[in-house]
Amino acid sequence: MKRTWRVLFLLLLAAVFTGCQVKSDYSQSGIYFDTLISIHVYDTADKTVVNDCLILCEEYEKKLSKNIDNSDIYRINHAKGQWVQVSEETAALITQALNYSELSQGAFDITIAPVSELWHVTDNDGIVPKAQEIDRALKLVDYHMVQVENDKVRLSNPQAEIDLGGIAKGYIGDKLKEFLLKRGITSAKIDLGGNIVVIGSKKDGSAWNIGIQEPFAEAGQVIGSVKLQDKTMVTSGIYQRYFKLEDMIYHHIMDPVTGKPSDSDVSSVTIIGTSSTEADALSTCCLLMGSEQGMRLIEEMENVEAVFITRDGEVLASSGIDVSLLYGEQ
Repeated sequence: MKRTWRVLFLLLLAAVFTGCQVKSDYSQSGIYFDTLISIHVYDTADKTVVNDCLILCEEYEKKLSKNIDNSDIYRINHAKGQWVQVSEETAALITQALNYSELSQGAFDITIAPVSELWHVTDNDGIVPKAQEIDRALKLVDYHMVQVENDKVRLSNPQAEIDLGGIAKGYIGDKLKEFLLKRGITSAKIDLGGNIVVIGSKKDGSAWNIGIQEPFAEAGQVIGSVKLQDKTMVTSGIYQRYFKLEDMIYHHIMDPVTGKPSDSDVSSVTIIGTSSTEADALSTCCLLMGSEQGMRLIEEMENVEAVFITRDGEVLASSGIDVSLLYGEQ
């Protein structure tokens, strides 16, 4: 009898341990949209979830990148003004982008592609385009050329091009968060190269402490930090991609009015909110608009805060942020 009970106890114990999965932390990274994307998931038994996130990133890149053959954006740009049927997600994101164009009075413009390609800042060895070249490119920049009807999109000027680089990473951040939440993840950090999305808090229950990079300083040198919990933080800055010529900095954030790199008084803008898509678009809008107009826009919006760093190093924060906290514990 004792032997029988001992056997039953061991079988029951084995069943319990077999049914238990060990929780751990998992991370994965990859390059999408020319950006290093890192995903860290904490305290989960689902070790496949981070790899599934990268598969999702690849799917969205194939859909939203203008440089990948047969993507929705590539097909729109090469349709010679004809209507192109795209995914519902692509059409919805383009519509969102156009709304931010209206909100910023044209400062944010997804048809900036011809100007960006002309400057080609990332691989530029120091060549400034001629005025005539800029003028020609500017004639192709006007978000009113983008027409959306349900899941169909066209460019009224056949030579115009769309580039979702100023909003796509934010959108992907939101989609990754949505995916992780559906998988039951309660603690995660998504880093899309300046676009940060956090789920819940850290394992110890404290908020995430995310640094704001000091413009033109060494990577990792920050001016302060912001504590995040179930929020997103996106930074756009003129220090991220640029070349220098005769003490002049030519960066990658192009002004749709001048066809040149933004000459506003802002070096970087950090947006804190609940939507990464919105934060991504607003960071570009506000940098182009400058500190005065940009801050006015932020103060008019709900659930959005901002930190501006001006070209002379001044730190400006919206009313919902205590500036003194920026210089707290790193």
